[in-house]
Amino acid sequence: MAIPERVVRVSEACKEALSEIVRDEVKDPRLGFATIIAVEMTADLRKARVWVSFLGEAEEREQGMQVLEKAKPHIRGELGKRVRLKFVPELEFREDSTAEQSLRIEHIIKELNRE
Repeated sequence: MAIPERVVRVSEACKEALSEIVRDEVKDPRLGFATIIAVEMTADLRKARVWVSFLGEAEEREQGMQVLEKAKPHIRGELGKRVRLKFVPELEFREDSTAEQSLRIEHIIKELNRE
């Protein structure tokens, strides 16, 4: 089943707004360098799963997730101001480990090429 076009448009609008909010509004230095990778909305637009990528070690990524969880009410309020929806979606932050996995695979390939 295809994702409705409206859900895709709202997901993209939320991704752009959340990227700006995290970059400009969340001032906690423990957040580090966080990037919003994707936003997946439910069909009723009530919940949003937000995929976030962090630069740094595991402890820094964990701290970044804690900062986002703590700032979730503020982030959600700002999202409501920037994206006009009947209901502001509940946010669920998830860590995206794609970059970490690609670095690990690249390292493995380099090791194999040396042999």
